[in-house]
Amino acid sequence: MPNHLPSQSRIPGIVPALNEWPSFSPGDRVRVASRSPIGHYRVPVYLRGMTGTVVSIIEPVMVDNETEGYGQNAGSRRHYYRVSFRLRTIWAAYSGAPADELRIEIFETWLERI
Repeated sequence: MPNHLPSQSRIPGIVPALNEWPSFSPGDRVRVASRSPIGHYRVPVYLRGMTGTVVSIIEPVMVDNETEGYGQNAGSRRHYYRVSFRLRTIWAAYSGAPADELRIEIFETWLERI
């Protein structure tokens, strides 16, 4: 069970459904999946295969808008995560401060545990 429990799990008598528990916790290292889906997707190409750190979990759980747009989702819900990437890991020639980072929200299906 993850270290971070979403606020809806703190309500007595509420039992979360499948995928309502976050798969990742703040501080977890993750890799963005490196795949080439056909159609619309919401992860920038330059982040595929990159590693970052989960900063926060975005609540409440949400519908996967990539599959929902094609009528394939059937209402299943998962989490979005705010993930931080060091700019020097994204762009090797970046000449700014070493601590500079990009923070972006990424849907759970695009993240892999490392």
